[in-house]
Amino acid sequence: MKHSLKPEAAAAMIPDGATLLIGGFMGVGTPERLIDALVARGAKGLTVVANDSATPGRGIGKLITAGAVAHIITSHIGLNPETQQKLISGEITAELVPQGTLVERIRAAGVGLGGILTPTGLGTEVEDGKQVVTVDGKRYLLETPIHGDFALIAAQQADYVGNLCYTLTAHNFNPIMAMAARTVIAEPDTIVPVGVIPPDAVKTPGALIDHILERAA
Repeated sequence: MKHSLKPEAAAAMIPDGATLLIGGFMGVGTPERLIDALVARGAKGLTVVANDSATPGRGIGKLITAGAVAHIITSHIGLNPETQQKLISGEITAELVPQGTLVERIRAAGVGLGGILTPTGLGTEVEDGKQVVTVDGKRYLLETPIHGDFALIAAQQADYVGNLCYTLTAHNFNPIMAMAARTVIAEPDTIVPVGVIPPDAVKTPGALIDHILERAA
């Protein structure tokens, strides 16, 4: 059985300068209470790996507003003018990665691959400085794995040993990211006894989860 943490205790575990894999798509499936706790702690210098930077006041947008993010690896900045402004001013740096490539690079880290081969980005700025590999006469970019120090995961339910299930599209990046970080912190909406989540509904096994956030008040 895993012990649950208060949000502030979880945030205290995450040092400034850490690389965070944060689930979600425009804020859907993002662990909001964990992000709120990081903002309250005054976290700084974070590298955030995520699909997007959401919007001001929502999800990763809160970290952007608070000045907690130094670098973001993302497929797009979302509908967030604050991210755009901070990129222009140099307060934040960014690596833009095609969405499919982004999730595959994270998956590669989780399953121990040395990288992935993809034709996406050939002949564009994405190719600059990267190794090109030819297979059966076709050219591919070698894209390297993306590892995280922490993965911050939102889930619909967790059971007492950390098995997770998700709601519809909130599934998105969360299960993949849970495989690719040294420490995984899950923020479930509810915590239930073992057996309540049907085995077929478990999308992230408890063996991957290091810490569970306590229930919201």
